[in-house]
Amino acid sequence: MALPQRKQDATEARLAGLTLPAGGWSEAARREALDRLGTMGLPDRRDEYWRFTRPDTLVQPDAPRARVLENDEGPLFGDRDRLKLIFVDGVFDAEASDDLTLEGVTIERLAETQEADIHWARDLYGVLEGRGQTPVQRPFAALNTAFAADGLLIHVTGKPSKPISVVYVHESETSDAILHHVVKVDAGAEATILETGPAAARFNKVMEVDIADTGRLHLVRGQGRDHDRRAATHVFARLGAESVFKSFTVTVNGVLTRNEVVVELTGDDAVAHVAGACVGDGDFHHDDTVFITHDAVGCESRQVFKKVLRNGAVGVFQGKILVKQGAQKTDGYQISQSLLLDEDSQFLAKPELEIYADDVACSHGSTSGAIDETALFYLRSRGVPVREATNLLTLAFLAEAVAEIEDADLAADVVARLEGWLARRS
Repeated sequence: MALPQRKQDATEARLAGLTLPAGGWSEAARREALDRLGTMGLPDRRDEYWRFTRPDTLVQPDAPRARVLENDEGPLFGDRDRLKLIFVDGVFDAEASDDLTLEGVTIERLAETQEADIHWARDLYGVLEGRGQTPVQRPFAALNTAFAADGLLIHVTGKPSKPISVVYVHESETSDAILHHVVKVDAGAEATILETGPAAARFNKVMEVDIADTGRLHLVRGQGRDHDRRAATHVFARLGAESVFKSFTVTVNGVLTRNEVVVELTGDDAVAHVAGACVGDGDFHHDDTVFITHDAVGCESRQVFKKVLRNGAVGVFQGKILVKQGAQKTDGYQISQSLLLDEDSQFLAKPELEIYADDVACSHGSTSGAIDETALFYLRSRGVPVREATNLLTLAFLAEAVAEIEDADLAADVVARLEGWLARRS
């Protein structure tokens, strides 16, 4: 079917300023992604999964200007022993980054391997993204696969002694960054990846994750702090038997953030936990769109998302659990909740279950509410000032999502960052 003219024009205008990298092991995948994008076109508000979020500023040819704020808090997880890999406005900063050598893992850059004809990432680059285009189209991910000039290729072969920390620095008010990471976790291997920083005025990122049987990957992301930034991020994960994937994202500020996570559980007894917490004030729009497919026996998935919104901020959650025929003994859990601190903010939710097996335990729930007046009265009657009491109850509301972080020290860092945001906004 031909694209509507409005979509065709918008897509052509966006692509006019981009250059398709040519040659090397990724060329075929890039051309396939470009064909996919040409068929679907970039999104607009008439698309089902974009009706709650305006994609205009992500589609337009030039990135909207985003002020660079001075960060007096320091980087999230800055006190942790970690391997630091730094991108400034989407460009790798070798001088500021650590050496890429770490036991139990091989790390390379997409840009430095482009000329090779053969690479292990050839079997994954664009593959999981392509699989994730059905049944829901994800045009910005296809755009990314086609045009990303750099990113990290991470092959986890053992158990690295410290986390791999990817730091995204925003310096230019008009930067427009596209990065594509590929992560392969071997059988029995385990790693933690930390992602932090505002990245660019406009940021498009894809991470493809392939976890072999009994492998484990922990992904913890911190998005902030520059408020005018815009981001569309995607995680595509495929899990083997008895493997584990746990992802948590904390977001503070950002005029527009769209985080998509697509997970396939293809091996028996696999576990996938996807969680997030965000706090937004004023001109803030935050969209979590999650699609988890159970395609094996005895698998577990959890989706836990909490949003705190005020002064007209908007939160969106679109989450789906698909249980395929034969995926018996599935345990699927989904919860999305918002805490609205005034009457001007709104939370838009679309939870879905689609089940084709008969021996499953799946549930979903979505709620919106205000601060518990009884709990607030209790704290105030004990002498706690109203602002401090409100902040305590807000942190308690977010606690279920933060608890999804397995490492207690990393969870403490996230709580501290949320406390700092609440203190500044008070």
